[in-house]
Amino acid sequence: MAGETHRVLVVEDELTIASSIAVRLRAEGFAVELAHDGPAAVAKAAELDPDLVVLDIMLPGFDGLEVCRRIQARRAVPVLMLTARDDETDLLVGLAVGADDYLTKPFSIRELAARVHALLRRVERAAQARTAGVTLRVGDLEIDPVERRVHRAGTEVHLTPTEFELLTRLAERPRAVLPREQLLAEVWGFAGPAATRTVDSHVKALRRKLGSDVIRTVHGIGYALETP
Repeated sequence: MAGETHRVLVVEDELTIASSIAVRLRAEGFAVELAHDGPAAVAKAAELDPDLVVLDIMLPGFDGLEVCRRIQARRAVPVLMLTARDDETDLLVGLAVGADDYLTKPFSIRELAARVHALLRRVERAAQARTAGVTLRVGDLEIDPVERRVHRAGTEVHLTPTEFELLTRLAERPRAVLPREQLLAEVWGFAGPAATRTVDSHVKALRRKLGSDVIRTVHGIGYALETP
């Protein structure tokens, strides 16, 4: 199994939830370490260099947003954020500081494991794309898949790995309307109407960084990249 060599850091202060996550991920072949507060999470991440972090947003010491900032400042790593509140502001801030995906509590451990697998597959696909990419140009947007850099009107814009993947999928078919379920399958590696808010939140984050005129919403269907 591909997961056998992957190290996952689970940061969760509710011990029963942390234990349940660890048991499931270990059963699927992952090497799992636990941390239960903000400072311990940052220290563990520096010690372990994990391949992925499962990170609760509400933590003692300092919160998951600050943990995510500090981890990403040291080394880019995929982060699956857990939140007890279905609060769009929290979700957008989480995406802005480097989270790649999120789950709202209560969630199924099975779904969490599926998200972990999907995130790691995305990282592997991105690594392959670095050696075989062609720069995409759509209007004043320039997307370099080799260096994973995005410029708009000559100015570089920093995107998270997931935002980059989403923008690339849209840019490969400019002006074509891509359904949310298709984007979920292609970018996140899973599909289903219950998870379409994941796409919506990432699109909002992209608009905040690139401008509101870049991505068009087609209500009830999905999104299209415009050519501003």
